[in-house]
Amino acid sequence: MSAAAKQQDVLSLLKQDHANVKAMFQQYEELGDRAFASKKKLAEEICLELTRHATAEEEIFYPALRAAARENEDLIDEATVEHASAKELIAQIMEADPHDELYDAKLKVLSEYILHHVKEEEGEIFPSAKRAGVDLQALGQQVAARKEEIDFVPPRPLPGEALQRGRPHA
Repeated sequence: MSAAAKQQDVLSLLKQDHANVKAMFQQYEELGDRAFASKKKLAEEICLELTRHATAEEEIFYPALRAAARENEDLIDEATVEHASAKELIAQIMEADPHDELYDAKLKVLSEYILHHVKEEEGEIFPSAKRAGVDLQALGQQVAARKEEIDFVPPRPLPGEALQRGRPHA
């Protein structure tokens, strides 16, 4: 972990993630129609960065906010649902070929989902985090460390597999 990441509070760290991914989406938009290899490589980078970000938020940041104040529950629930939608598109993109007819459309829709999510997160969740009095520095260190541990996008679960995770095996 870099010295800068160790010193960064969670809100600054997550805002930096938002800016980085927004720049990657812009870079994708600027690629030519026939830049298939470049599109695939950049799409995979975008998906990995979003996976790191969402995982760290869901495992560390959101639970800390939920524990700090009940007022955060609806915001966190909505953000979690938004993450689930993004993860489904990420899985589709990771499985797809850049020659596929809907490849660019999937990246465009993912970009729009993320921009919407970022607007709500920075406009509602981040101010709520400040009010909640959570340790933003400690959360920043934990989020940065967790993101460094993630080096791949997990495959999509097989049909029925996600349902089985929450149930005890007979």
